[in-house]
Amino acid sequence: MIVPDSKNWTWVLERACAECGFDAETTAFTAVPALVLDSATRLGAALERDDARVRPDAQTWSVLEYAAHVRDVCRIFDTRLALMLAGDGVHAPQFENWDQDATALADRYDEQDPAVVARELAEAAERIAAAFAAVPADSLELRGARSDGSLFTVDSLGRYFLHDLVHHVYDVRG
Repeated sequence: MIVPDSKNWTWVLERACAECGFDAETTAFTAVPALVLDSATRLGAALERDDARVRPDAQTWSVLEYAAHVRDVCRIFDTRLALMLAGDGVHAPQFENWDQDATALADRYDEQDPAVVARELAEAAERIAAAFAAVPADSLELRGARSDGSLFTVDSLGRYFLHDLVHHVYDVRG
């Protein structure tokens, strides 16, 4: 059984991730779109492996499950970015809570078709990359809040989101 991830990963905005090496502080917001597409391409390529459906151990997702998760992360953050950009600049819109582990079970990530997930991941990554690329410079400080109270600016949201993708590319390295 996969143990649900209950860590608050917002610390990645303050220091480099010791596991994957991503450093949000040295990553420019303008680099987010290209790095999103690169991560999605790498995950899509990993889905072509013969072992894409195989969990390396009982506590770790398969490549397929990570890719389906990243597809959904792209979709969720596209919605969150749109909420922030539509905000009034005074009040931080609150993001709906998303239970990634419940979604993985309910949507049966492990039973999805790798080719379909690869296509959907590419589409979702292209959409969110374009959304981040279109953010006007004067909107980078617009705010949003996670249901646990964590506050983000558009700038920090982009770099926080990017860590998730980069980290999962690291998780599926072959």
